[in-house]
Amino acid sequence: MGVVTDTRPAVPATDPYLWLEDVTGDDALDWVRAHNEPTIAELGGERFEQMRAEALEVLDTDARIPYVRRRGEYLYNFWRDAEHQKGVWRRTTLDSYRNEQPDWDVLIDVDELARRDGENWVWAGADVLEPDYHLALISLSRGGADAAVVREFDMRTRTFVDGGFELPEAKSQVSWEDENTVLVGTDFGDGSLTESGYPRLVKRWRRGEPLAEAETLFSGAESDVLVAGSHHHTPGYERTLIGRAFDFFNEQVYELRGPELIRIDTPTDASISIHREWLLIELRTEWTYGTQSYPAGALLAADYEQFLGGTAELQVVFTPDAHTCLHHYAWTRDRLVVVTLADVASRVEVYTPGAWTAEPVTGLPDNTNTTIAAADHLGDEIFLDSSGFDTPSRLLHGPAGGELVEIKRAPSFFDAADLEVTQYFATSDDGTAVPYFLVGHRHRQSPGPTLLGGYGGFEVARTPGYDGVMGRLWLSRGGTYVLANIRGGGEYGPTWHTQAMREGRHLVYEDFAAVARDLVARGITTVEQLGAQGGSNGGLLMGVMLTRYPELFGALVCSVPLLDMKRFHLLLAGASWVAEYGDPDDPDDWAFMAEYSPYQNISTDKRYPPVLITTSTRDDRVHPGHARKMTAALEDAGHPVRYYENIEGGHAGASDNPQVAFRSALIYEYLLRTLDGTP
Repeated sequence: MGVVTDTRPAVPATDPYLWLEDVTGDDALDWVRAHNEPTIAELGGERFEQMRAEALEVLDTDARIPYVRRRGEYLYNFWRDAEHQKGVWRRTTLDSYRNEQPDWDVLIDVDELARRDGENWVWAGADVLEPDYHLALISLSRGGADAAVVREFDMRTRTFVDGGFELPEAKSQVSWEDENTVLVGTDFGDGSLTESGYPRLVKRWRRGEPLAEAETLFSGAESDVLVAGSHHHTPGYERTLIGRAFDFFNEQVYELRGPELIRIDTPTDASISIHREWLLIELRTEWTYGTQSYPAGALLAADYEQFLGGTAELQVVFTPDAHTCLHHYAWTRDRLVVVTLADVASRVEVYTPGAWTAEPVTGLPDNTNTTIAAADHLGDEIFLDSSGFDTPSRLLHGPAGGELVEIKRAPSFFDAADLEVTQYFATSDDGTAVPYFLVGHRHRQSPGPTLLGGYGGFEVARTPGYDGVMGRLWLSRGGTYVLANIRGGGEYGPTWHTQAMREGRHLVYEDFAAVARDLVARGITTVEQLGAQGGSNGGLLMGVMLTRYPELFGALVCSVPLLDMKRFHLLLAGASWVAEYGDPDDPDDWAFMAEYSPYQNISTDKRYPPVLITTSTRDDRVHPGHARKMTAALEDAGHPVRYYENIEGGHAGASDNPQVAFRSALIYEYLLRTLDGTP
């Protein structure tokens, strides 16, 4: 065998840009401002302002569907528009909701609350006490971060409870056990958080009791991802559950009965659902129970009490095949609503428990994404949302297993008359067929500007769906859009993901590169006109495309990204993703991670396409240092890079509609200038 030469760039002994990890340090923020200003100056102008206005119109219009969930007699919705940039939490009745202009009862006006408190509050959700729905635990984030404060709210008086349950800013896990007791995991002080920054302890906190005196129910290890408690309030089936996630994909779940913890002995990598007398088990890997083996991706059912007692007979609800996988499901009181994907297109069926017979939901168009928008676990009501790349959302409503009728329809935000949606398959390096959707123009005869999107991680399935902002800013200006369903995602079930974890990570990048090549080979675009965009794990994907496949693209947009895979596990929530990527402190793991880690693979010899890197100062999930350091290193290597960091926004990159509109206009202006050549 000949000598094998390592052609990777040498990794410096020290990181010269480590100082940029100081999130709010003066020097780091001066660097941010010095990079934001030229980006805005370069990309600003008449078309940018027009696109910003168009995006804001889409985001703010009252014609959007107000999605709801039922709590008792009311349907609840959180809503942002031009008048309420931070949003309002409101409710209405079903009869009123059927009207074109429902009569909304506003419970919390976040804009007014932020003004009164002198805080930049961003809504982070509400946990409402069942079954009376008279108390709520409201989570509010400063600037859109994952960390939030929690405050108790009285639905009857519409005021926050003076002296009620309240938690300072933290990545808390909190839920009602009864009206005078909550289950809480939060930052209790030294040793109370995991290495990922999430709660390690679950405590029972009683009304009027100091938080420091709350009763500890469960302790996890510091190496766990998180520990959380929850309570099922269904009358006759009340249960307190505690989950210990010891990595991103493995969890032990217990029921707390008095002082006793009873392990629900399902595979740790399976997802479970308990509803009334039923236990559902969704498998990620093959499992043998008794004498029977069940494949990865199967959905199984058992009588819950019998399973705890070791006497249960498992029933198969769903079994995947080469083209079809389980996507998601939800319970009504007496039915199970299941959404599956068949070559990434949605199918919906309603199952009757016990017999587990299924009835298909008809009337859903092809090449669409249908999701369960809401399901009433105490009644029979469901809401299904169905949309396609060129088809705005339709919200269907009715009883599970009964006739569904359209209750709301979203407006069209762009002219789709010239658009057609096609599914193709590219061949990856190992021969795997990788599907992708093409949203193109019927009458285009020559290659044109094309934007390729992808994610490829954590078993997240990217499905067809309507995007009014993208349609108006990109498709309406002649651009073509492509969605790649690469491995690492969940488009074909758990094995589509597990084969691309850790040392198999290269499959994600080979799949995406195969789609890029296929688009050029089919004459849909040229290398110079092909751009790609991704965020978070998709931002890592963009970083790899930049450093490993630069010859395939004319421009890249890399948002809220992971890029320094040598240090990702040391930054914010990064430790929770070791199961996905590997442990860079383990030499065997770093050997395969070093092959693709973008920050460690910047070349001074290769020609890179222009790249726009965006992030948020308030992103407390993926550290903004990834984006900052990559930008600085690319500049030092002489590569074309633009940078924009929003001071707010959290991991979403923006905290309100004007910020979303600004960021969207910035990205599409960049792509139009770079790929279409228009100033």
